Amino acid sequence: MMNFIYFNPDQLRADFLGCYGHPMAQTPNMDRLAAEGTRFDQCHVQHSVCTPSRCSFMTGWYPHVRGHRTLWHPLQKDEPNTLKYLKQHGYDVQWFGKNDLLSQDSFEQSVNGLHFPELGSQGSRDIFPKQDPRYWSFLYGPGDGHTHDWNLTERAITYLRNRKPEDPPFMLNMALAFPHPPFECPQPWYDMYDPDELPPMRPADLENKPCFHRLLREYSQWDQLDDATFRKARAVYLGMISYVDTMLGNLLNALEETGHAENTTVILFSDHGEWAGDYGLIEKWQGALDDCLTRVPMIVRTPGGVQGHVVKELIECFDIHPTTLELAKIPLQHTQFAISMCDQLQGQAGDPNRAVFAEGGYDPHEPHCFEGSMQDVGADPEGIYANKGRLQQDVVEASARSTMIRTQTHKLIFRRGDISELYDLQTDSNELNNLYGRTEHQAVQQSLEFQLLNWYQRTSDVVPYERSCRTYTEAVRAAHSVHNTAQARA
Repeated sequence: MMNFIYFNPDQLRADFLGCYGHPMAQTPNMDRLAAEGTRFDQCHVQHSVCTPSRCSFMTGWYPHVRGHRTLWHPLQKDEPNTLKYLKQHGYDVQWFGKNDLLSQDSFEQSVNGLHFPELGSQGSRDIFPKQDPRYWSFLYGPGDGHTHDWNLTERAITYLRNRKPEDPPFMLNMALAFPHPPFECPQPWYDMYDPDELPPMRPADLENKPCFHRLLREYSQWDQLDDATFRKARAVYLGMISYVDTMLGNLLNALEETGHAENTTVILFSDHGEWAGDYGLIEKWQGALDDCLTRVPMIVRTPGGVQGHVVKELIECFDIHPTTLELAKIPLQHTQFAISMCDQLQGQAGDPNRAVFAEGGYDPHEPHCFEGSMQDVGADPEGIYANKGRLQQDVVEASARSTMIRTQTHKLIFRRGDISELYDLQTDSNELNNLYGRTEHQAVQQSLEFQLLNWYQRTSDVVPYERSCRTYTEAVRAAHSVHNTAQARA
């Protein structure tokens, strides 16, 4: 049977890998995986924040389908997910890393072994005094040793080496924390890249952008940072990616050494991207849907698949859900909206007419969804997310509900309560010139808005496969039973 490894770095944008065209990125193992499998050039996530995105790629649902639009609403035990399917069909499901996916009572049905992060190196935040705006730049100093991601990868390698021929097929869910900020990693990766040699970043202070662009810079004091600080943060982010690449190389080598590479599908992907200084911004935002946040790597190497294939057409990150189940020969038992990539793994092109969708943000009537309350990590006035949490509490429209449709040529982001966006990606791939509302682009805008309406109708909910129908006679009997019980108690 087929084994699986999900190698899932957190907050890894696609264009910072060598095989995706970055001129400086040192990612030989990710590049090797792409050369030995299929690289999807335009893979977009369904949400730009961890938990909603992960709920999507494990179910084939968009976040709005079952209320998974926040950090606080992971998958419940009655809901489907890829790991549960595999475990129910005899797989040994091993979890290595962080959890932004499952509620506490969901693990028993979905996972056999848990390997959560343990102590590891973390860089020092003391490189800038608190009164210095750079304190809020997410830039830490270098770590003094290997991180818990490294330790967890070594534990996964040990698992591979200890397996016996009679053991059941496995799924290793490698949910790494890197390269998610803060920007820090051990040497030599920390100083691997010269900030002065990096390509230019997308400019800040652009006109006709949603209000969170300005407010994030003000609240986090990023409007007071010089170019050198942004460049160093971006350089360390690249170093973190190269550090993750080294871990991947160790894992791939272990697969070869143990003979498991012959029957193991390896899928490299991320839950969302990272601004890393673009637009004068750092990290991400729940209502932001720029390509640098939604476009992630998707590289799949599977036994019997073609090598070196590149799919240029659009796909969605949650396509890994039906792809995994098809490769495992497990039938779907719930309604989902993703599309299997198996044909592309055999060398076929994608659908040139496909549009992809993402969403984010909250409505004003959802105060329980906003981050930064006293129950959250953002309540710490010196915490790394304090300013972002404070902004969500202070300015509701900064987190306006947002929905994206993206085609090969255009992107529309529709917002409730803030500026909507429209971009011609053929002439403006960096999304610098917002065309929303302009008369000369009304035809394109209206077409995309109509497609968005159709998408919402098609994906507004899911009906369970299992029926709970009762005949009229059964309903009457049930009602009488309840009535008689109540009378007896009275």
